[in-house]
Amino acid sequence: MSAPVAGVSTALGHVGKIATLAWEVVRLTPRRPFAVREWIQQAWFFASVTILPTAMVAIPFGAVIAMQLGSLTQQIGAQSFTGAASALAILQQASPLITALLVAGAGGSAVCADIGARSIREEIAAMEVLGISPIHRLIVPRVLGAVLVSLLLNGLVSVVGVLGGYFFNVILQGGTPGAYLASFNALASLPDIWVSEIKAAIYGFVAGVVAAYRGLNPTGGPKGVGDAVNQAVVITFLLLFMINLLVTGIYLQLVPPKGL
Repeated sequence: MSAPVAGVSTALGHVGKIATLAWEVVRLTPRRPFAVREWIQQAWFFASVTILPTAMVAIPFGAVIAMQLGSLTQQIGAQSFTGAASALAILQQASPLITALLVAGAGGSAVCADIGARSIREEIAAMEVLGISPIHRLIVPRVLGAVLVSLLLNGLVSVVGVLGGYFFNVILQGGTPGAYLASFNALASLPDIWVSEIKAAIYGFVAGVVAAYRGLNPTGGPKGVGDAVNQAVVITFLLLFMINLLVTGIYLQLVPPKGL
């Protein structure tokens, strides 16, 4: 078998195993007893390592979008649409992606390192010998914690990003506050918020599952755990952008744009 074919086969094998783990997480989530304490602890951990970086990233991100769109709309004589364009861009695209990247980069890497360390110490194997499902006991609370924090952080990024865009457009570029808000109210709709939250939930789920998968399958001892963390972050980023393209395409086909 040639090297390119072998590489594709290996990649497809990993995708299949990740999908299998995702199904196991969904299947075992309703099983009792549910590890509520572990879920709360993991959600708090995700929130503690991502809240401040997420807010700090959202401000310049919203500012860049607002300034770029403000300059473009001035050139084409459509300054009154700056608020709608920047706010919708932040709400639909920037907020879920910023949230997911930070959840995967900060929280997901820590989850991968934790599960990987348990794997090389054979704690996972010991749990299986005792008849305890490591997926139900360890993976499900972490994945659900990532989903919960992603939903909450997405709302935070949306608010901070829109406020940052408003400040930079109105204060620095001399935009009209009324026109900024009026255009957003005219073009934004409730489904825009729903698709943003749906994206955030999917991204958080994928980040948690990929981190858990790489943590459960380290190779090469302690060094393999570090390699697994790096691979988990890279794989998650690639999957998130592909999922974003798919979800955005479906949304634009199903939900008609709102006109003035």
